[in-house]
Amino acid sequence: MFQQTPVYDRLVAERGDIPVQVRGEADRIHRDLAQVLRQTSTPWSSTPPSVFEPKQPPRPL
Repeated sequence: MFQQTPVYDRLVAERGDIPVQVRGEADRIHRDLAQVLRQTSTPWSSTPPSVFEPKQPPRPL
């Protein structure tokens, strides 16, 4: 993503590789969310449809 430059290398040495840390954290959150959604998908399938969803498709005007 970033080209290696002396400034970037120095920032990584001083502060750490922030883009790599952010990607790692985003991957962890994605895995956690996928696990939660898998666990909760079964009970929700037996619930009635939302009152906000139309029962029939809208008719053309």
